[in-house]
Amino acid sequence: MVWKLGASKYDYIQTLIPEERILFHENMKDYTTFRVGGEAECLILVQREEELAKLIYYLNQIEQDYFILGNGSNLLVGDKGYQGVVLKLNGPMEQITVEGTRVIAKAGALLSRVAVTAREHGLTGLEFAAGIPGSIGGGVVMNAGAYEGEMKQVVEAVRVMDSAGQVTTLDNDTMEFGYRTSIIRNRPYIVLEVVLGLAPGNREQIAARMEELMQLRKSKQPLEYPSAGSTFKRPEGHYAGKLIMDAGLRGFRIGGAQVSEKHCGFVINAGHATAADIREVIEEVQERVKEKFHVALEPEVVFLGDF
Repeated sequence: MVWKLGASKYDYIQTLIPEERILFHENMKDYTTFRVGGEAECLILVQREEELAKLIYYLNQIEQDYFILGNGSNLLVGDKGYQGVVLKLNGPMEQITVEGTRVIAKAGALLSRVAVTAREHGLTGLEFAAGIPGSIGGGVVMNAGAYEGEMKQVVEAVRVMDSAGQVTTLDNDTMEFGYRTSIIRNRPYIVLEVVLGLAPGNREQIAARMEELMQLRKSKQPLEYPSAGSTFKRPEGHYAGKLIMDAGLRGFRIGGAQVSEKHCGFVINAGHATAADIREVIEEVQERVKEKFHVALEPEVVFLGDF
């Protein structure tokens, strides 16, 4: 295999990662909930912390762009792809264990699966997360939340790796959780593992609450379409969905991308959208809301690659 980034780099990475876990020209639409996006030049399935440490140290040394991929639930990859290395946490990096009232989840574990594990062990506090489609690593980075619950309420500690491959543990206070943010958004940290402190509860009541929230989501959100969930952060003093609706943008469409008619806070792939379509809808919404209400909408969505 001749690697566009350089055969010598590929040869060295092969000494760190088995060849079958080094993938080329991977279509990123298969790795994102928008179901759009071009190819990543190289995607590496990382299964151990030691692998990750060696990889990021090397990639930083050679000044090679890389991106840590969770479940791709908050990500829009450009149609022209990403000319860098995508590191996908995989296999053992998705493990979940339970110790008493603590749930310990590796960063690649789906947040919804962590919530189900808590339910199965009769632990309450994570019901709000049952329908959130991201990984727990990404959920901690952005302090994911829904229905009056958020990660900062249940996180005890987060193990992270810095750009030199060194590992440290941050407690809840050190995480500096805020609305859809944490200290990790502004530091070169990669989440490795999350420790959640939950409380004993009744399994039936926990399951009932999770089902109640799922039905609420189904009734209010366009779950039948590919999307990245809520497209915009909630601006202070406002609700993004109401601003967008009041700007007359319900159902606004460019190509296959559309402002959901069910919930205006969602930009959806209504059918055969391109990443460019989605980005254009997002930018048009921002422009019109700013023009009409003088409110700047900030996307929750991360843009990656060339559009």
